[in-house]
Formats: sequence, C-alpha cells, structure tokens
Amino acid sequence: MNSLLGSLLLLIGVVSCKHLPKDEEVCAVLLGNELVEEIAGYKSVTDEILRYVLEGDFKHQTYNGLAKFVDKFGPRPSGSETLEQSIDYMIQLTRDEGITDITTEELEVPQWTRELEQVTLLEPRVKNIAVFGLGRSVSTSPEGITAEAIMVNSFDDLDSLADSDVKGKIVIYDAKFVSYGVSVRYRTEGASRAAARGAVASLVRSITPFSINSPHTGAQNYDNNYPKIPTAAITLEDADMLRRMYDRGEKIVLNIKLISKSDTKTSRNTLIDYKGTESPEKLVIVSGHIDSWDVGQGAMDNGGGIFVSWAVPVILKRLNIKPKRTIRSIFWTAEEMGLIGAADYANKHKNENNNINFIMEADEGTFAPLGLGVGGTQEARCIIAEVLKLFKSINASTLVEQNAPGSDISLFTNSGIPGASLYTENSKYFWFHHTAGDTMNVENEHELDLGTAVWTAAAYVIADISIDIPR
Repeated sequence: MNSLLGSLLLLIGVVSCKHLPKDEEVCAVLLGNELVEEIAGYKSVTDEILRYVLEGDFKHQTYNGLAKFVDKFGPRPSGSETLEQSIDYMIQLTRDEGITDITTEELEVPQWTRELEQVTLLEPRVKNIAVFGLGRSVSTSPEGITAEAIMVNSFDDLDSLADSDVKGKIVIYDAKFVSYGVSVRYRTEGASRAAARGAVASLVRSITPFSINSPHTGAQNYDNNYPKIPTAAITLEDADMLRRMYDRGEKIVLNIKLISKSDTKTSRNTLIDYKGTESPEKLVIVSGHIDSWDVGQGAMDNGGGIFVSWAVPVILKRLNIKPKRTIRSIFWTAEEMGLIGAADYANKHKNENNNINFIMEADEGTFAPLGLGVGGTQEARCIIAEVLKLFKSINASTLVEQNAPGSDISLFTNSGIPGASLYTENSKYFWFHHTAGDTMNVENEHELDLGTAVWTAAAYVIADISIDIPR
C-alpha cells in the first residue's frame, strides 16, 4: 500500500464514511463528492438507453440480428471464406445504419481444417469414441496410431511416471474440471508435455463440467523443443468409462486417426468509430471476436459479443447521443487460434495506446448481465463501480475485480490500460463452449437486450465523463 492511500484510509476512519463498506469508504475519498454526483447525473440518459433497448424500437433487435447472422453464416473459423463474408456482412450492416467511419486492417491468420477424426477403442472391447481434434494438431498417418493408453489426473501424475511407462503410449489427461483457467492447461500444454516423455499421441478430457457425450474443441500450443504429436479432446462420459477400465487394471488400446490441413490466409480486424465531440483522439473500445470454432454455430462464442458491441454506436447514433471521447467498436479476427487479431492490432497501434481511455470485451457469453469484471487501479475500479450503480434497476451493478478481464483485451490490460469484460450469469457457459451445441438455442431475447443496454450505456458514460480513467 502506498503512503498516500494509507493516509486516505486513516482519514476515512475519522470522517463521516464510517457507515460505508470498506471498498465504498476508499472510493468515497478517492473520487470525492463532485465526481460521484457527476456520474449519478447520467441516470436520465442511462434510463433513456435502457428504455429504447428494453421497451422501444431496439427491443429484441440484438437477438433477431444475431439469429439472422448465425443462420446465414454458421461457423466462421479462422482463415475461412465464410469468416470473410461475415465481416463484409457486418460492415454493410453498419453502413446501412448511416455509420461510415469504418476501417479494416488486414493480417495473416492460421487456417486449420479438420478432415477425418476417429478414435476407436480396441481393447478391452471395441467402441467408437466421440472426439474433436484440437486446433493446430498435426495429423496421423492414414492408418492412424494404434497404441496402449495410460491415464493421468495431472501433470504431476505424468511427471511421476518412469519414461518407460510413457514411451510409445497414448497419454489420456483425465483432469476433472476445476475452472477454465485452471483446467485449460491440459488442453493447451498437454500434447507437448506428453511428447517430452516419449508419448505418441495425447487425448484430453473435455474442459467442461457438463456433457451430453459432447466433446469440446479448442486451441493447443506446441512447444518446439519437443516432437509434435496428434492431440484431441474426448467426452466426459468416455473419459469416465476409460478411467473405470484403467483402474480395474484392464489394458486400454486405442486407434487414433486425425487428419487435418494447415494453411495461412488473409483476414481483417474491423474498426467502427463513433467520433467524440471534444476529445476524438481518446478511445473507449468495445469489442468481441467475430471468428468461431468450426464445430458449432458460434452464436454464444462469440456472435453475441459481436452484436452487443456493434449495437453501441448504432444505438447512440439513433438516439443522437454523442460522447466526448470516441467509441470504437472492434471485431477481432482469429481469436480462437491464439488472439491473433488482437495481437496484430496491439502491434500496429502501439504508438496510440496512450489514447485508449478504457477497453471492453464481451466474450464470456451474453447471458443475463450482472455487471462488469474490471481490471485496473483502485481509483479506476471506483469510477466503474459508480457507473454500475446506474444499473441497479436491472440487477446489473456488480463489479468483479479481475486481473485480466477478457481474452483479446488482456494484451492491453496487462500493459496497464484499464478495462472490463461483460460479467454475466454464465454458469452454463462452459456446457456449450467450443461444442456443436453453441447455437441460437443458448441465447435468450431478453437477456441479449439487457446485455446490449448495459454495454451501450456503460460505454457511453465512460466515454463522456469529465475525467479519463486513471492507469
């Protein structure tokens, strides 16, 4: 704790803030009455936006627009022609709203296409195993790999085995879901960790707490210090069955056939600017990624995030509400293959990063909004907490402190730029994440309206208040 904040906290103890919770005590002193009252003064414009989206002409428009988009294009994997067509579509949709300040920035992105995926249990009985290859997995030979499998619960389990126990085997990671951040390591690192011990392939229990025999795909990263081995995800049901067999001492033999192609294509980040009236060079960014995995429809991940971010400049223009700073809506490309679009933007705009006042990303589902997950200084969080009080009427005033909110925007928040993710009631998000079940059936008309309203109004207030969000 720095000495200034310590002095402020000491002062708080002897002034009239004693009745406030600790965080609110700190915020009351850091912000002062003038700024708190200024932010509270945005209630009327916030309510206008809420009414327009929840009751007015924009009611259900996010859902309808997303449904048309998803039905028209379906999955939009990195490097695909479908992805580029969907980008063109969103650009035209924006122009149809009379917004013409649109920029696209080209970059090279990976294209990984699955062609044949088959895993067959050969011993102790014959059974087809549901499987999705993991992004950028290398291929097997056409006849596949046939080998005995061993099961481990963790990397520590793998490290405890002798090399002779692993060499020539298929390693199956049977790590139960703890959280995405904890469990995803087995998907991203598992192949190389197994290859380092001499394994010929790896399989991963899908990163999810729930399954209806549904495998979950996702990207994985090869360590160039070790051989690249084929890798894929299997379902919870099959992982549990194999575990029971393995624990009974039964020999497990699998045949794995994974055939894919890799290439490089040109794609685009899309930037839509709604210019500020007083400080147009300063940016409040709202964003989502427009690419998706190939196995579902990309409605939840991340079509919903695209449409709530697209709606921000559209709604403000329709209502003739103009912020002091520019609001920039960005559709990142090739997020699923490793934040490729965001990294390219960060590099191309590194000399302009000082102009980013606040950066926001919707990429954790567009379920009922609860508030924002915020990364930044104590003062920055205090300011956003005051903004969120404007959404108490729809139960969306919660601030969750996050070290790295969002995926794409983590490249910016990790460098000190304050930012936020849309915090939602997403307890079922990882049920459908990276599966064939990511369709419009996951979305809800009213919840999308609520998310659109919060995203738009919050972005406007942050872009319009008298002070910049401190770093």
